[in-house]
Amino acid sequence: MKKQSAIPLLAAAAASVLLTACSGGTGSGNVSPAGSDAGVKELKVVIAEYSKDHTKTFWDAFAKEYQTRTGIKINLQIIGWDNIDQQTSTMIQNGSPPDILNLNAYASYAKDGLLYNSDEVLPAATKADLIDAFVKSGTYNGKMYGFPDLASSRAMFYNKDLFRRAGITAPPTTWTEFVSAAEKITAIGDGTVGYALPLGPEEAQAEFSIWAFNNGGAWKTDGNWTINSARNVETLQFLKDLSTKNRVTQNNPGKTNRTDGAFSLFSSGKAGMVVGLSQFATSLDQDKKINYGVAAMPTKDGGPPQTYGVTDYLMAFKKAGNQDAVKKFYELYYQPDQVNTWIKAEGFLPVTKSGLKAFASDAGLKVYLDTLPNIHLTPTDDPTWDKIKIAVQQNIGTAVAPSGNPAAVLGDLQKLAKSGG
Repeated sequence: MKKQSAIPLLAAAAASVLLTACSGGTGSGNVSPAGSDAGVKELKVVIAEYSKDHTKTFWDAFAKEYQTRTGIKINLQIIGWDNIDQQTSTMIQNGSPPDILNLNAYASYAKDGLLYNSDEVLPAATKADLIDAFVKSGTYNGKMYGFPDLASSRAMFYNKDLFRRAGITAPPTTWTEFVSAAEKITAIGDGTVGYALPLGPEEAQAEFSIWAFNNGGAWKTDGNWTINSARNVETLQFLKDLSTKNRVTQNNPGKTNRTDGAFSLFSSGKAGMVVGLSQFATSLDQDKKINYGVAAMPTKDGGPPQTYGVTDYLMAFKKAGNQDAVKKFYELYYQPDQVNTWIKAEGFLPVTKSGLKAFASDAGLKVYLDTLPNIHLTPTDDPTWDKIKIAVQQNIGTAVAPSGNPAAVLGDLQKLAKSGG
């Protein structure tokens, strides 16, 4: 998931690697004892930075626990989301991949034969406990290579106070209602915008996806790329119109990132609506400055709302002598007192069926947990997506500029997809 590198979240939850409140469920059994590994003595583990407060805290503690149990040291490197794609690509191109990599795309590496599959390193009980949608998204050519580490799903956040001031009595359920609500909020003035639209490079593919899904669009249909379908072009034109015609967004949405742009506008009370996730709700709850609500996404025609979801992966690269150490890594990570602690600390959603049960008592997560088994995901199981995602992040924002051409931008992306990236 393109991530939020500086949102403060649940500090107490990350203080300990062992969280007994989340220790129920299937789990993966006991970790192999120290001294039994005849291979490598160190694993290089590269992790994306989800937050300044918790990512390093958890993984430092994990590395210590892993070494205590196995005798194998973890060489930990944490990289921000703005740089991780480029830095890890360089590592791999230079023939020095990490043993474990936390990233949101894996299939091109699987296609090149660089990764272990689940039969080789993942306990069978762990795979059985993973939510089916994530097993599917992590499977390439019949084998699972992308092992989910955490998840999120998206919903519409709205500022209740701004809604009241604008005379809006309920969250919009159609695009027509959405535009009307956004216009009323923008009319309040004083720099307030109806909708904070992030189509900058941080996670443009997510913003476009959730709107496209709620217009019946998709990245692929029946196994074929349909990036420039009529519905997708209509969606991107709608997003452009929000900025250039309806004028209900902030300036330069095509260059606005989600975390430090759209989220900041909403959390400062200057945006009436924004697409958010459970992690953002955690931040808002801690700040206690915004009286907000969470609703399903509005759809083009008022039909059943669709939810966009994301999972990131902990993939394992094949390197001489590292298979047993990698197995031990997953044995430890997927124990409920580890994986659920990590997810809870960062404010995300579980990736296991047992995790759904462990998190079920959190009323604030219900709107998200209910959607997890049937969420829409980007086509991470297609190796071409790895390059398409980067192209979307770099280019789709240009379509919503005053001179932008949504059909042309999506057409170029379709050509790239058809060429194999």
